[in-house]
Amino acid sequence: MVKKPCISLDDLRRQVEACRACPLCEGRTNTVFGVGNPQARVLIVGEAPGKNEDLQGEPFVGAAGKYLNELLGLAGLAREDVFIANVLKCRPPGNRDPRPEEIQTCTPYLREQTRTINPEFIVTLGNFATKFILKTDRGITGLHGKLQMAGRFKVFPVFHPAAALYDSKKRVALEDDFVTLGHLLKQAASAD
Repeated sequence: MVKKPCISLDDLRRQVEACRACPLCEGRTNTVFGVGNPQARVLIVGEAPGKNEDLQGEPFVGAAGKYLNELLGLAGLAREDVFIANVLKCRPPGNRDPRPEEIQTCTPYLREQTRTINPEFIVTLGNFATKFILKTDRGITGLHGKLQMAGRFKVFPVFHPAAALYDSKKRVALEDDFVTLGHLLKQAASAD
């Protein structure tokens, strides 16, 4: 089997910025491609941009983003160590849930990002990212904090930081899961 060459992140970003493949492009201020270390060991995948992300063109910049930075610290990581992306690159109106046809249209970009970055771990935030990456109908409540495999990638599903801001039980679970992620990263590094 011939391996397809990876597209550079800059070229892929230009493709995302030019995308008009679904109606979400009509309401966006900016596309939200993703940010971070292009050689990251950890790819963080969220659902879709919110209002602040759409305005700034960067994922996780609001309260959930501030909390995500704290969570990364619990795993021994900083924002600069990881790459953060979303399943969708444009904000759904009113922050509604992504529709199946929007996910289908947009996910080739996430697949290419994943191929190019080639992370060791993919951390999925919440139901949509987890269900897409793991190709499952199981919800995040039953999957969070348990290492899974998707092809050659180690997938670690966790609750979405935004959900934990309003639910103290999810907050405790999420913080515990990021501590576990830190242990998994150390184990993987010592096995190399």
